[in-house]
Amino acid sequence: MSAYLQLKRKLRRARSKRRRGVALIMVLGALVVLTVFATELQERTSATLAASHAERDALRGEYHARSALNLTRLLIATEPIVRKAVDPMFRIAMKTPAPQIPVWKFTHLVLAPFNDANHAEDFSRVTQVSMESGKNLGLSGGRFEYPVVVEEDALINVNAASLGDPDSRKQVSDRLLGLFGGSHFNELFEDVDQDGQHSNQPVICGQLIDWSDFDEIMTPCDPLAEKSKTSESPEDNYYQQIGLKYQRKNAPYDSLEELRLVRGVSDDFWANFVDPDASDPTQRNMTVWGQGKVNVNAANAQTLHAVVCAGAPEAPVCNDVEQMQIFLTTISLAKSITQGAPLFKSPKAFVRAMGGKGKGVGPLFAALGLEPIDFPNPKLVQRAITTESRVFSIYAQGVVPGKQRETRVRIHTVIDFRSANELGAAADEDKDKDKDKGKPPQGDLKEEEEPETPTLPKDPTPEQLAAALASDPMGVIIYHRLE
Repeated sequence: MSAYLQLKRKLRRARSKRRRGVALIMVLGALVVLTVFATELQERTSATLAASHAERDALRGEYHARSALNLTRLLIATEPIVRKAVDPMFRIAMKTPAPQIPVWKFTHLVLAPFNDANHAEDFSRVTQVSMESGKNLGLSGGRFEYPVVVEEDALINVNAASLGDPDSRKQVSDRLLGLFGGSHFNELFEDVDQDGQHSNQPVICGQLIDWSDFDEIMTPCDPLAEKSKTSESPEDNYYQQIGLKYQRKNAPYDSLEELRLVRGVSDDFWANFVDPDASDPTQRNMTVWGQGKVNVNAANAQTLHAVVCAGAPEAPVCNDVEQMQIFLTTISLAKSITQGAPLFKSPKAFVRAMGGKGKGVGPLFAALGLEPIDFPNPKLVQRAITTESRVFSIYAQGVVPGKQRETRVRIHTVIDFRSANELGAAADEDKDKDKDKGKPPQGDLKEEEEPETPTLPKDPTPEQLAAALASDPMGVIIYHRLE
C-alpha cells in the first residue's frame, strides 16, 4: 500500500511541475500582448498629438499671415495721405505734383513693431523708439515674414484681350510679342508640341489671347497687322486633337496658374517669360489682374522692353541684342539708383525719355549708346501706360517654430483699390454733417417758413449696396489663395 501511495505522490508532483511550466508560458504571452498593445497605443497617441500640434501651428501661422496681409492693406491705403503730405515739397522742388509714393516697399520698416519680439527690438534699436508705451503690438508664438507686394499694373495683363475690341487684342498681342517675340528667343521654341506641331512665338501669343476672348475667331499675332480680327480664320480644335479633356475657355483667366493650360506654355516658357523666379514674385512679367495699362514706374526692365517693342516693333532695341542689353542694363541701373522712387512723372515723360530727351533716364540712354526710340504713334503709347498702380498682389507668410519642425503658411491675395475711397474720408464727411446740424437753413427761406420735415431714407438699391461694399478704403479682395 505504501508503494502505491509513493507512486501516486510522484505522479502528482510531475503533474504539478508541468502545470507550473504552462503558467509561465501564459504569463510571458500576456506580457508580449500587453507590450504590443501599449506600443500601438503610444504610437497612435503620439501621432494624434503630433497631428493636433500641426493643425494648431498651421492655424496660428495662417492668422500670423493674415495679420501681415491686413497691415499691408492698411499701409497701401495710407498712400494718398502720404502723397498729400509731400506734395507741397514736390511742387516747390520739382515744379510738379507729387507722384504715387510706393510706401508698400517699406513693409520691413513699418510692420516691424507688429511682428515678434526680436523684430520689434530691431525696430526700437534702429529708430530709438521705445515699444513699452505702445499697445496691441507684437506677436507671440510665431512671427510673419515681411510681405512682398507686387504691383499687378506693372505687368502685362493677358486678360485685357477679353474686352473683345480689336484695339485691346492688338495691344496685348504687341506686348506679348515684345516680351518673347524677338529672334534671339527662337531657340526656345524649336521643340514640338504634344501633337507633333511647332508652337512659335506668334502661335503662342494668339493662343493666350484666344483662351480669354469670347469669340471663336483665331487671333493672328502680327505687330504690323491693322485689320480687324473678324476677317481671320476660326479657332482650331487643337486641345481635342491631342486628347485633352478641356477646350478653350473663351472667358477671362481666373488665376495665373490657368496659363499653364494654354498651348505652348511649357515649363521653359513659364520660367523664361511668366515667372522667372518662383521665390521672388516681383520678377513676374505676366498677370491676369490689373487695369490693363502698364505702370512704367513699377515695371521691371523686361516688361518695359516689351512695352517699348509693342509701340515701336521696328526699333533697333527690339531687333538688336546689343541694343536690348543696353536698354535692360540702363533701366536696372536707374531703378537701383532711385531705390523705388518714380522714374517718370507722366506717360509723356516716358515717351520723351525713350527718345533720349528730358531729364534722368533719357540722357543716360544716350550716354550708354542706346539709339533713340521713335514711336510711330506716341499718343497711342501714352494711352496704354500709366504711372500709378491700383491693383496689388500681397504675398504674406506666417511662421510658427517648433521643437523638430517649423510650420509655414503662405497667403497670396490680390487687392483692387480702384474703387476704394480715401482712408478717413467717410469720417470727415460725417464731421461736416455734424457741424451743419443746428445751423439755420441757407437760401431764400423766410423767417415765418419752417424747414421741410426730413424724409426717411429709402431702401438702397443693389447697385448702391455694391458701390458701398466696393468703397472699402483697404481695397476689395478679388483673389485669395492659402498655401
